[in-house]
Amino acid sequence: MIVTVTPNPSIDRTVTLGTPLTRGAVHRITSATTEPGGKGVNVARALTLAGVDAVAVLPSADTDPIVAALQTSRVAFRCVPVTGAVRTNLTITESDGTTTKLNEPGSTLDDSARNALTKVVVDAAASASWVVLSGSLPPGMPDDWYAEIVATLAPAACKVAVDTSERPLHALASSFGLAAPDLIKPNAEELASLVGASPDDLERAAASGDPDPVVLAAHQLIDRGAHTVLVTLGAAGAILVDQSGAWLATPPPITPRSTVGAGDSSLAGYLRAEVAGAEPPRRLQMAVAYGSAAAALPGSALPSPSQIDLEAVRVYAITPTSTRPQPIRK
Repeated sequence: MIVTVTPNPSIDRTVTLGTPLTRGAVHRITSATTEPGGKGVNVARALTLAGVDAVAVLPSADTDPIVAALQTSRVAFRCVPVTGAVRTNLTITESDGTTTKLNEPGSTLDDSARNALTKVVVDAAASASWVVLSGSLPPGMPDDWYAEIVATLAPAACKVAVDTSERPLHALASSFGLAAPDLIKPNAEELASLVGASPDDLERAAASGDPDPVVLAAHQLIDRGAHTVLVTLGAAGAILVDQSGAWLATPPPITPRSTVGAGDSSLAGYLRAEVAGAEPPRRLQMAVAYGSAAAALPGSALPSPSQIDLEAVRVYAITPTSTRPQPIRK
């Protein structure tokens, strides 16, 4: 069982434009979709499509529209009762795949709701192989809530993955000395903010075939206590770093339609491979296959196993002395 935790869930409405988005102009929408969302919910949806046991934990009233949406998606879930409504996020995608997101802050969680959510997460972790903490934190929750959960679950048998950004990410990283997650999944911008690097430099280096700056930055997190770092790099693929090595995976050519959920799909792909017993290079390959498949889908659609082209993803081992990654021989 994989438990995903989404403290700030959302109803994700995605609209597609046939022309470039222009401020102040009137646009005609060519298509629109609405899905249950929030990063952890997306991970649970992708895992469910793959037949992996997953349950989404989230704060929500029983009458909130997200409950019916989760039921329609056939995603197992546990709701922590709250009085506020789940937020609605709007995503605008253009014909070339350019994505603009307008995210609401979410309803405030008071101390009682936060404590109830913490208890549900800890209880669910007792029967989980992984607990996945994903997304932003809603108003009312302290920035170090993820760090608190990671420390609380440190004695448990489950592994913990975290995918967040901004202040919750920095609060987590500052607590690595006490308890670090088994997996952290930053993008280039998030990784750069943690190590004081330039995100543009990391992205340019990866896009030009030089993974070393990203690997060195990820190793700073490993040195501080993180077990495994999965860095998603958009069209450049992803890099996986742990104490045993580092690997780069590049995606096949695709026509991007929407980046909504691509990072969440990458995390779902990694977890799907990990619980099946795959070695790190294969986990990375699955992560990139999932991320690229999601980017090729419209709106907030997530890929099913039939839409994954695993063998089209190239995986390379990165050695400290090499200037170019070395392809893994099959």
